[in-house]
Amino acid sequence: MSSPHASPRPGAPSVRRLLPPGLLFALPFLVLFALFMLWPLVQGLWMSLTDASLSAHAPSFVGLDNFAEALGDAEMWRSLGHTVWFTLLSTVPLVAVALGMALLVHTGLPGQWVWRLAFFAPYLLPVGVVSLLWIWLYQPDLGLLNHLLDLVGIGPVSWLSDESVTMWAIVLTTLWWTVGFNFLLFLAALQAVPDHLYEAAAIDGAGAWRRLWSITLPQLRRITAVVTVLQVLASLKVFDQVYLLTKGGPNNSTRPVVEYLYDVGFTGYRLGYASAISYVFFALVLLASAAQYAALRRREK
Repeated sequence: MSSPHASPRPGAPSVRRLLPPGLLFALPFLVLFALFMLWPLVQGLWMSLTDASLSAHAPSFVGLDNFAEALGDAEMWRSLGHTVWFTLLSTVPLVAVALGMALLVHTGLPGQWVWRLAFFAPYLLPVGVVSLLWIWLYQPDLGLLNHLLDLVGIGPVSWLSDESVTMWAIVLTTLWWTVGFNFLLFLAALQAVPDHLYEAAAIDGAGAWRRLWSITLPQLRRITAVVTVLQVLASLKVFDQVYLLTKGGPNNSTRPVVEYLYDVGFTGYRLGYASAISYVFFALVLLASAAQYAALRRREK
């Protein structure tokens, strides 16, 4: 009768010998990553080379025709312009306001937990709730925002139907909804700033503003760069709040490229062409990310 602790037979392969321990721990993640990330990417790339659609006919190979059509599609470039414009409008306030909120909380305001909850709580709301709330606020006749404007003698604004202000309304909604995440990142970075720097500055007679400009902001340079990159990537992928607030209107003046991709694929039934648009957009996002990374590295050097 063999002992339960007997060693394996000499020459018998074991799992530990075939696979390194680190790979064994990572194997479940790698399997899920390949199943839900790599395989859809490969499948989508193949679909972009076909005329696949939601109709019953079998897709046929068309090569790079979809990509050529996408590059010459004026509506796609218009939607991409809306996406870039939204990114430019939203990134600056989402970084600056989050930094200001974190500085206010970090200064030791009374009831800090209330401020932290108030600043971060909107980020926990689902996009459907946020959009419905702001649709009510934007109502031309009964909305709270127009009521406040009326108190100061400003006429009602058509927030969601005037092409000149609709994008700003979407940016305002996005700011209220998502600034809490950036606020949390900045607050964590502020709490990591060494106290002895402030103590030395206080001994030298530096005031609050001098400590802010000479210690706090330089210490936040790295996290500011990270937050900016993350925010740019998040803004480029905007879809949910735009679709729920305006459906890309009025007159497609706010339709981002992701919504155009959705319309082409699931309204126009052209899955192959929609896949090609998605990969063109993916390539542009990669270029933007690489440019940001190169600029940040150059600034650090």
